Amino acid sequence: MRRSRFYYLVRIQYLGFRYSGWQQQPDRLTIEGMLVKTLKFILKDTKFKLLGAGRTDAKVSALDGVFELFVEEKELTDLNGFLLLFNKNLPQDIKVTEITPTTADFNIIQHSKSKEYVYLFSYGEKNHPFCAPYLTNVMEELDIELMINAAKLYEGTHDFSSYTARLRPNAKVVRTIDFCGIGPNTLIKASFFPNTSYALTVRGQGFMRYQIRMIMGALLQVGMGNLCIEDIKASLIPENNIKMTTIAPGSGLLLNEVNFG
Repeated sequence: MRRSRFYYLVRIQYLGFRYSGWQQQPDRLTIEGMLVKTLKFILKDTKFKLLGAGRTDAKVSALDGVFELFVEEKELTDLNGFLLLFNKNLPQDIKVTEITPTTADFNIIQHSKSKEYVYLFSYGEKNHPFCAPYLTNVMEELDIELMINAAKLYEGTHDFSSYTARLRPNAKVVRTIDFCGIGPNTLIKASFFPNTSYALTVRGQGFMRYQIRMIMGALLQVGMGNLCIEDIKASLIPENNIKMTTIAPGSGLLLNEVNFG
């Protein structure tokens, strides 16, 4: 019997600075919206839909974003040619890096084993304006060693209800972070970057909305002396009912890797 639907896993990179996040929204420029607009143009009358993994917030970028493309009735027989055509019609700040066939059994949400996010930041003298899309700057002094110690407290399985902006009913607040650490930024470099910048790397299967940015916000508060190690420990005990309030800017965050195991 002739197949009526074809499935593809698509990996992309994008600079999120001018976008209102991944998810398509009316009257907003979004990554998903731009992908849909471009696919409508190159696929003509062929019906399709897409589903993303690791949906990002406004101004958040990706070095390894991924979505599943469902194409009705028409198989993409020349994937290299399709990749070239797709990139030719996308704006300069979105690039498709790979497209591979998959099957109806594959589920991009359920089969994602881990996601790695990186948050880039610096402190001290104000950064060159060209840093704005990639690097958050804190002009106050930061105690980096204290932040490094505090970051390790997030590793393991914890109740992260204090680390999301809006707690939805029946939300899955117990999450496992496999790795959380701060080190020198070696991921992105440019001539206009400060001499020293840092990267918070967080790896786990899934995260709530704003979770990474609120972890970064809390760590910055630790670095500035407004919070201490004990405050971070207490925030991970739900009975304390502590609400973390600092959300780090979206423009320092990027989705670095999505693994399917």
